[in-house]
Amino acid sequence: MWKRACDTAAKCIAKAKEYNKQRWDKLHMEPDFKEGDQVENAVEVKLMEEFSRKHPVFPVSLVKPYFQTEEDKFTSRDKNSTPPEIVEVEDSLGPVKKIIRARKIRLNGRDQIQYLVRFKNETADKDK
Repeated sequence: MWKRACDTAAKCIAKAKEYNKQRWDKLHMEPDFKEGDQVENAVEVKLMEEFSRKHPVFPVSLVKPYFQTEEDKFTSRDKNSTPPEIVEVEDSLGPVKKIIRARKIRLNGRDQIQYLVRFKNETADKDK
């Protein structure tokens, strides 16, 4: 019984080793440097102020190369250049008395702001 349990455990360990080796070989990439090259094993990065409490040194394996995008090439362009949608309000409601609430929602992949308003000479049940 003891011998059979040891054999089963050895088979399970060998199977787990093979599985882990296959996963490692599938995901692991060899480094670009060769043996004998002098390379850094850590990189110090400049962090934005909101990350100032984080340690600025990272291992090379976590660093990816930077590729400039179209938006980065033209920094003077306004990223939100599309004008806001104009919503027509029924003239019979009259002018807006006050904005009661605003919320930001995502429609068709874009953030939009919706307002709940009260019109002059109207009651709370007519808020739109």
